Amino acid sequence: MPRGARSAAVDLTEAEAEELQRWRRRPTTAQALAMRARIVLGCAAGKTNVEISRELKVSRLTVGKWRRRFNRDRLDGLHDEPRPGAPRKITDAAVERVIAMTLESKPRDATHWSTRSLARAAGMSQGTVGRIWRAFALQPHRTGTFKLSQDPFFIEKVRDIVGLYLNPPDRAMVLCVDEKSQIQALDRTQPLLPMRPGQIERHTHDYVRHGTTSLFAALDVKTGEVIGRCQKRHRAREFKRFLATIDQSVPEDLDVHLVLDNSSTHKTPAIRRWLARRPRYHLHFTPTSASWINLVERWFAAITAKQIRRGVFRSVREIEAAIHTYIDINNEEPRPFIWTKTADEILESVARFCRRTSGSGH
Repeated sequence: MPRGARSAAVDLTEAEAEELQRWRRRPTTAQALAMRARIVLGCAAGKTNVEISRELKVSRLTVGKWRRRFNRDRLDGLHDEPRPGAPRKITDAAVERVIAMTLESKPRDATHWSTRSLARAAGMSQGTVGRIWRAFALQPHRTGTFKLSQDPFFIEKVRDIVGLYLNPPDRAMVLCVDEKSQIQALDRTQPLLPMRPGQIERHTHDYVRHGTTSLFAALDVKTGEVIGRCQKRHRAREFKRFLATIDQSVPEDLDVHLVLDNSSTHKTPAIRRWLARRPRYHLHFTPTSASWINLVERWFAAITAKQIRRGVFRSVREIEAAIHTYIDINNEEPRPFIWTKTADEILESVARFCRRTSGSGH
């Protein structure tokens, strides 16, 4: 537009003004379309291109472009025009056929499709099949595992344990207790090749076993501190000794709530007698096949990743020293794991999963 020329007036019908206001306010509207709606509304209010560009922080040329487009094509002019390029060759029906074959059939010689095998069966290129899979997040080469608890008291146990996490009782300590058994002291048959620029750390695939140890751990839900002890075996006898360690570590004026799994070592007559003599202890058993609800499992995952999996240990004593060092460092600046899901949210999530996998719809 030449300098000094007047901007073309914009007159809106009532329906056009309502639609532009919806585009401007609706959170799901594309940002570009929402901006164009604001520009046209500003034009209809009698503002100049310069005023609108300053207000919306866009260029004056952009304001002039959408003023002209609206006056020429009305609301349709605010949408993006078709982009140049060859027309799409793969029809919607062909895309649907690829998706249906991926989800509902298998190749004769395999348990799942590959891009090559499906491309041959569908008469398409491998690249086309790959693009369709990416567009619909289909990954036939991947698989995962799941396990639903069949505990008849699943709901009650979930509510009990989650209640401890979200609303711990007063004058009490909540400890998540479990054992990580059979931790192997592994030494590589040849020295490690350390990391260097352009090359990751490397080690031999074979190893030498130097024995095993079992880690008994109790995670304080409130503080993140850990009481840990390594023992040679994983029996009720060792668990009883660990309970004694806990008893010495927790102040006598506090009740102790223990979150435990259903291992037989936690329920022997000797353990029951030990607990009966100490009424301040309260046991909360996790549902069967639901170890994810015990927060100490998250701590076990951390120590495995940071200290055990890539460690090189020439004796059981070395791996036990590494474990105890990790516990000491953890307790210098402990950080608790924050539980965020309520029991109702967990149960609803499990219910949705059951409906999705069973196909019952109710």
